[in-house]
Amino acid sequence: MLAAVGTVVLGGVPAHASTVIDHPVPTTGCGKPSPVEPGTSQTRTLESGGLTRSYRVHVPEHYLPVVPTRVVLSFHGHRRTAEYQEELSGFSGGDAIAVYPQGVVGTDGETAWQGAPYSADVDDVLFTSDLLDELQREFCVDPRRIYAAGKSNGGGFTGVLACRMSGRIAAFAPVSGAFYPQGGECAPDRPAPVLDFHGTADGTIPYDGDPAKGLPPVPDWMAGWAERNGCADEPVVRDHGDGVQVSTWHGCDRGSTVVHYRVEGLGHDWPSTHPNPDSDVPAVLDATPIIEDFFARHPLR
Repeated sequence: MLAAVGTVVLGGVPAHASTVIDHPVPTTGCGKPSPVEPGTSQTRTLESGGLTRSYRVHVPEHYLPVVPTRVVLSFHGHRRTAEYQEELSGFSGGDAIAVYPQGVVGTDGETAWQGAPYSADVDDVLFTSDLLDELQREFCVDPRRIYAAGKSNGGGFTGVLACRMSGRIAAFAPVSGAFYPQGGECAPDRPAPVLDFHGTADGTIPYDGDPAKGLPPVPDWMAGWAERNGCADEPVVRDHGDGVQVSTWHGCDRGSTVVHYRVEGLGHDWPSTHPNPDSDVPAVLDATPIIEDFFARHPLR
């Protein structure tokens, strides 16, 4: 686990960090006017790891700079963009400051995130830490209600963040996640609440895993989190209807629930009951409101 050390600190938020900060940082952005007009989205940049990185941020319409507001980070998949992820995940329709980071071009010429065999040699965990520093300097962010979600490779990177930034990010929600071994060892500083969605007909990241690529069966990945979080050995499984099976591991340390939605017949998609950029075929449930509810129930403890 990287040490949580900044080089220069202004009011608790580092002006420049040389390493990842994995603990709550006091917000200094409260009382400042929003740099993005409430109700709109804007693409912005910052310097991280010697590179100029970009992200898209949506400020909710009723944002008040004196009211601490939650942040949802939403990471796009392999070959995708921040704009695509904003349309796909739809967090801009809620009451959070919704942030869509942009990955850089990897070894195959396509955008990607750290932890995949095709990702660039960049530190996306540091980028995430630096991004949170910037958000907390510019907006009235609630430091105990920062969350991360992602699709496919972005879902896999969400898992990497759960392993390496659980001291600062409160809960995590991968969708159709690509959990490659290149993500490295997982030793979180605290139990991390995890909510996962995966379809049984996913032909890109198979539900039952892909040994040739080092991809684990999704139930094994979930069981790993249940063990790390000190949950009960076996989940409580309920039939949600329409081919959806929900497994919940209870008794976890510090309220760190682990939940898995197994969706029969769903492909490599972000589940939505309406057509979305992933698929013209509606799914049987909407992942986004379920994720938002899970996040609301899991502040940083």
